[in-house]
Amino acid sequence: MRKRVLFRDLGKLPYKEAWDYQESLLAESVERKLARRNGSSSSPPNNYLLFVEHPHVYTLGKSGDMSNLLLDAGGLEEHDATFYKTNRGGDITYHGPGQLVGYPILDLDQFNPDINVYLRNIEEVIILTLADFGIRGERFPKHTGVWVDPGTPNERKICAIGVKTARWITMHGFALNVNTQLNYFDHIIPCGLQKGVASMHLELGEELDISEVAGRVRLHFSNVFQADILGFAEND
Repeated sequence: MRKRVLFRDLGKLPYKEAWDYQESLLAESVERKLARRNGSSSSPPNNYLLFVEHPHVYTLGKSGDMSNLLLDAGGLEEHDATFYKTNRGGDITYHGPGQLVGYPILDLDQFNPDINVYLRNIEEVIILTLADFGIRGERFPKHTGVWVDPGTPNERKICAIGVKTARWITMHGFALNVNTQLNYFDHIIPCGLQKGVASMHLELGEELDISEVAGRVRLHFSNVFQADILGFAEND
């Protein structure tokens, strides 16, 4: 049976606003799940998929190391960037213009309550999307995310993934470098790893229409997660 996922493109939005919005949807979903569990409601939690582009921002996962941020407060201001410690997994990463960020808020009990399966499914969505544009994205054992030429001297990450779950409901998600300014990664040790980064733009030698890439991600998300993706407005 296909699931129902509500989709919204948030456009360009500061990181903290998107994080707060995720938290509100997560809280609503947890409340609905608990109500169903105690018999006061028969409605399952909604599932959501949000797309967004952020202004320049560095985020640190809950187990991350502050030493992987190579800028002080003055350096952040100089580069017009902000910094947040978050409650997701993983270490440090960068979000910015030209990067497609996806935040799935899914009740995994409606899909598969296995975080490793969930992470591999997100990777599969991105691998299929990259293939549509002639880029070979691959998994890298023990390193969550999607990579180009993993295990070679030129290995580089093209999509980072970091998530949190509460009662098997997910938040946070993935960041796919489409037309991303990769020089911003020079100021961190991405995900705590001394490895390179990639973008679709540089792999192909041309700038892409990020809305076209988003459309392919949405299609493959629907297929991999066996879900009907339906648009919704803020007040729906």
